[in-house]
Amino acid sequence: MAKIGIFCGTAGGTSMAVANALVEAFEIEEDDVINMEEDFDDIEQFEDYDVLFIGSSTWGQGDVHFSWVDPQLEMQDEEMDLSGKTVAFFGAGDSVKHGEHFCSALGKLHKTFTDLGAKSIGFVDKGDYAYEFSLAEMDGKLCGLAIDQHNEADKTDTRIANWIESLKGQIPA
Repeated sequence: MAKIGIFCGTAGGTSMAVANALVEAFEIEEDDVINMEEDFDDIEQFEDYDVLFIGSSTWGQGDVHFSWVDPQLEMQDEEMDLSGKTVAFFGAGDSVKHGEHFCSALGKLHKTFTDLGAKSIGFVDKGDYAYEFSLAEMDGKLCGLAIDQHNEADKTDTRIANWIESLKGQIPA
């Protein structure tokens, strides 16, 4: 079985709620859930896992959660080799107030991880979402699970459940 790690930057708790659902669905140990603000030590932690679930809320002009800024830059500067890793992205955004940058943090993290060799899974059809623009949108899909707890809280549980179910068929053994 592939070793799974969750790395999550969260402020309001929405992204961590997704992380908790992943923990339950994939029986992930508590030590393998890294809150980027509290538990993250070094980019070498990514090397301990075959599958990385990467979570971040979106801030400002489509930026990653502040706890991701330094690790993301360090990964790029050191040209970290993530080939052989499988990665899935999830996060929170506001499709109304920040519809011009909806969950763009996922797109920025996707670019970093895939540019370094990771294989991305967990794309979601954008048809169930309403927003102006997102860097997370690629070929008509979002590069991960986008949650809008501000405007579409009634869709959250279904979106999480459907995403997790799709991941189960995509994660390598």
